[in-house]
Amino acid sequence: MRMAFCGLLLLSLVCGAQAQPGKLEPKHVVVIANQAVADSVEVAQHYLAKRKVPKENLILLDLPTGEDMSRKDYNEKMVKPLRQALKDRKDQIRVLLTVYGVPLRVGGQEPSAEEKAQLNKLRPQMETLRKEMSELEKKKAESGVAGQIKVAQEKLSGLQKEEAKNTHPESHACVDSELMLLWIDGYPLTRFLPNQMNWRFPEAKRDKNHKHMMTARLDGPGKEVAKRLVDDAVAVEESGGLKGKAYFDARGIAFKADKPGETGTGYEGYDQSYRDAAEVVRLAGLDTVLDDKPELFKPDSCPDTALYSGWYSLANYIPACKLNKGAIAWHLASYEAATLRDLKSKVWCVGFLKDGAAVTLGPVAEPYTVGFPKPEEFFGFLVTGEETVVEVYAKTALLVSWMTVFVGDPLYNPYGATKGGLKKFVFPSPKGVKNIFNASPEDF
Repeated sequence: MRMAFCGLLLLSLVCGAQAQPGKLEPKHVVVIANQAVADSVEVAQHYLAKRKVPKENLILLDLPTGEDMSRKDYNEKMVKPLRQALKDRKDQIRVLLTVYGVPLRVGGQEPSAEEKAQLNKLRPQMETLRKEMSELEKKKAESGVAGQIKVAQEKLSGLQKEEAKNTHPESHACVDSELMLLWIDGYPLTRFLPNQMNWRFPEAKRDKNHKHMMTARLDGPGKEVAKRLVDDAVAVEESGGLKGKAYFDARGIAFKADKPGETGTGYEGYDQSYRDAAEVVRLAGLDTVLDDKPELFKPDSCPDTALYSGWYSLANYIPACKLNKGAIAWHLASYEAATLRDLKSKVWCVGFLKDGAAVTLGPVAEPYTVGFPKPEEFFGFLVTGEETVVEVYAKTALLVSWMTVFVGDPLYNPYGATKGGLKKFVFPSPKGVKNIFNASPEDF
């Protein structure tokens, strides 16, 4: 098996540019509940009791009761009161934990009056260009017309880019991903932003004047599922750690790490990442199964599952795994967290939560592959037992202000009690693969 990474190093070596802030404790977690939903408050109180989180770390907000909220409501009903409540504890709080009843997705940014005025100028110009191009197409066989069409297309493309700047077409996002930037004002909503907490983010580029937050969520198809996430996490820790096998489902797509400009964030790179994840976790000491064929694992074919990740099968959950208590399972495909609460939904996050996973993650809308952590990084750091699940997610997620939600108890450390029995690895920079954070925005 060819590894995309140039080797493995002991964890005692430097594992990223960002300094480690110390052990994550209950006092570092703020729990956010929706006071308009009784079950939301119940889940929050359950978490406080189970993890001994200080009662002053519970913040009740008056929020919409569905899974969606407008950008205006997000700014006025979530960001503003959160900042006010935490302004004197900004340096202490490291995790924002949303719970069942808190909206999952925030809508797009509405154009301002100035942007609407600009659109009113742009759109007639675009319509005129389209008509000109339509007439030119009728005469494209004539000499010189092809060049005129090309010029018109370039002009139209430029106007379309200006239109996008003013309409914010990809400014919707996961609420939790936006909350990672709670303390930052005026960041662009044109698309996503790079995650400065990522272990590979260059120190020289990190904005040391702005604090970034880790986020997690206790949610699922019913309040009892949401409460179970922490119950299972605590039970596993008290019983000596997560037990079971690791399953990875690649698709057999060839990857060429030496391709010019390769960042490893396309289909080929993520497929290789699954193969690398299987190798890293196996070397760490876990019984590991890798499927490297296009087909997914078949139903009931993965007994004794502790860890699972694979792809694709859009919104078509396949119950392949018998998930052990405390299992961590996520699937790389679009829209797999479009809902977390609809029992009838076939998205993978709902399927995992119904079948007993303690941790999952997925996108609330189209994320592109780069919207997911690289599997070999996520699972490689996880099995060291050095950090909790939310710390692992925060250091391996590539993007913020985007689509992915992380579901699970942020204080859960499934291998914390067994780390002495596992080999401890981290990863040097991939050989021949460009660091995505040194790439241009188009490379994302």
